[in-house]
Amino acid sequence: QVQLVESGGGSVQAGGSLRVSCAASGRTSTPYAMGWFRQAPGKEREFVGTITWSGSSTYYAESVTGRFTISRDSAADTSYLQMNSLKPEDTAVYYCAAGALAARRAEAYTYWGQGTQVTVSS
Repeated sequence: QVQLVESGGGSVQAGGSLRVSCAASGRTSTPYAMGWFRQAPGKEREFVGTITWSGSSTYYAESVTGRFTISRDSAADTSYLQMNSLKPEDTAVYYCAAGALAARRAEAYTYWGQGTQVTVSS
């Protein structure tokens, strides 16, 4: 079992930045990719980006490419989602998830955090 806890969400004006963290605990010795997803009110959960176990590769949704950056500190079992140039349409609950593969599908991830709210005002 892997437990994931997000922190760092909040409110910001359009054009601003936020960083969300995801701390893992439990069986973190097992290699896992870390994915990030978001869900806005009335919408389905959507892929934001993912990072491989080694941290050598990242993949992003087109809507956030060039604005969001995912990284991880394996020694601290923590992944980070740095969000720059935020837009009102980025408003959502953001989730981190751990799984065997750095996939775009939510179904590929086994463990999920509780989510953290990010609100971007215009």
